[in-house]
Amino acid sequence: MDATDLDSRARTQSGCIPPALASRLLERGLADVVEAQAGRGQWFCALAWARALADRGREADAWEVLAPYVATGRWTAVVGAAGLLEGWGRVDEAIDITRKRMEAGHPQALDAYTRLLARHGRAGEAFDLLVPHVDDRVIATALVDVAVVAGRDEEAAALLAGRIRADHRCDGPWCCRGLDPDTALSLLATIRERQGHIDEAVALLHRRRIVSVNGRDELADLLARHGRVGELRAYAASDGHQEAVGRLMEVLEEGGDVDGAIAVYGPIDGPAARDPNAAYDFAQFLTRHGRAEEAIAV
Repeated sequence: MDATDLDSRARTQSGCIPPALASRLLERGLADVVEAQAGRGQWFCALAWARALADRGREADAWEVLAPYVATGRWTAVVGAAGLLEGWGRVDEAIDITRKRMEAGHPQALDAYTRLLARHGRAGEAFDLLVPHVDDRVIATALVDVAVVAGRDEEAAALLAGRIRADHRCDGPWCCRGLDPDTALSLLATIRERQGHIDEAVALLHRRRIVSVNGRDELADLLARHGRVGELRAYAASDGHQEAVGRLMEVLEEGGDVDGAIAVYGPIDGPAARDPNAAYDFAQFLTRHGRAEEAIAV
């Protein structure tokens, strides 16, 4: 096994047998192929074969398949094995192998370790471990998720509020190495929403400079979740809020208002005329409603 590129293979699914193929081989009755490849350094085959063995009640054999990968210390193997151990009810072992990688300083291990603790009755301990590292974007997200289990939402909120600087300016959603103000605002809004303070959550999200991340607008989603369609409509009408336009269309479609959804996109100078991505979404919508000729025209 070439352990040096195990993480890269898992991340890119290149230079290896990918998970879909490993699963397909098992479905076609070619377990012997998967088993053989698992012993030749093919991580996705090892993981699939271990799961198959465990499903047959052969957990000890499954662990023997994974053990050489875990022994490399590569995070890909450790987190995959920990997930299986947790699923088998061997939580202490899952916690132990994850903790060792955390203590060795692996950058992703603290997130996984604390979430694992929180799932198994140790949320307070997990929260305390995360607090010193809240200036990291990933850890701050974990802190907010763990806080609700630990009953420490207000502590998390105070930590986040202290990291929102009015004078900071980002020109993109990933401009900061640490916790950027937009992410802090978003996480604080998450806490306020689950506390039932919807107006405060809305106000926080209105303060973001970057409104769209990974194709979603959190404010649009928040307004949609709480049935605030009038506010969503006004927000979607603002320049640069294309994702909000799409979310408004989804809300109207879900409510059976097809004509209303068409009106959002359809004006001759509307979003579909100005933005090819909007045109694509609108065409898909029209197709779903049996209006293929109009979709082609769009």
